[in-house]
Amino acid sequence: MRRTKAEVAGQPGGLPRREVSWCVLKELGHVRELVRYPVKSMAGVPTESAFLGWHGLAGDRRFAFRRLGDDSGFPWLTASRVAELVLYQPVGLDESSGEPLPTHVRTPAGTREELRSLELQREVSERFGSSVELMAIRSGIFDAAPVSVITLATIAGIGGEAGGSLDRRRFRANILLDIGDREPFLEDGWVGGTLVFGDSEPRPAVRVTERDVRCMMINLDPDTAKQDARVLKTVVRLNENNAGVYGTVARTGTIRVGDPVSFVLDERR
Repeated sequence: MRRTKAEVAGQPGGLPRREVSWCVLKELGHVRELVRYPVKSMAGVPTESAFLGWHGLAGDRRFAFRRLGDDSGFPWLTASRVAELVLYQPVGLDESSGEPLPTHVRTPAGTREELRSLELQREVSERFGSSVELMAIRSGIFDAAPVSVITLATIAGIGGEAGGSLDRRRFRANILLDIGDREPFLEDGWVGGTLVFGDSEPRPAVRVTERDVRCMMINLDPDTAKQDARVLKTVVRLNENNAGVYGTVARTGTIRVGDPVSFVLDERR
């Protein structure tokens, strides 16, 4: 970790303008995996690179099934109500909107349905037991913030206490980091700081805003949708039900698997 006296450029797409700031800079490690989840609660799509825009990774959580007749502030159908949603795999590629979006969904039975088809809508409605409709929202449909980050160490630490190795897909993070440290939950200390990706300017950046409060979805096996309650119970016991962090986009740009990652904290804040 080192302290630097750095001028932050207030250019379009950049961090807010400041004259000169004293920063703590720590090189963390590198990006191990990038995943977008085109349809809320369905399976993710790993990618070697992704554009980080103001609404998160391009193509992430742009679709969700809405529960008809639900007037609550959160009408979206998730795997907390229909666990089998995690078994639906978005496939295909349509970039006509400027983002990488799926064209079809492979169902648990192995059939391939068009994403916007009545056939898929009917199947999801039947599983839920009530009517749903697919919604497309360009700005994304997020629980807390548009970007989620977790480390391999945190996943390994939870697995070690929960009784075995855990599939990282349980945690549904956009950005998985390898920081070369075995201590879990180091992400908690990043809240209030900024993660900076890559080694050439301008570098994409995510401002870490809060810890990721977990729900029963991490109990679901991504290959079977079977639940293992030990996973969430372990997170509650070890770290007050938090695993990973959420963030907002401070600077846009392309992130790639293997990119170095640094943590920046303005000491004057």
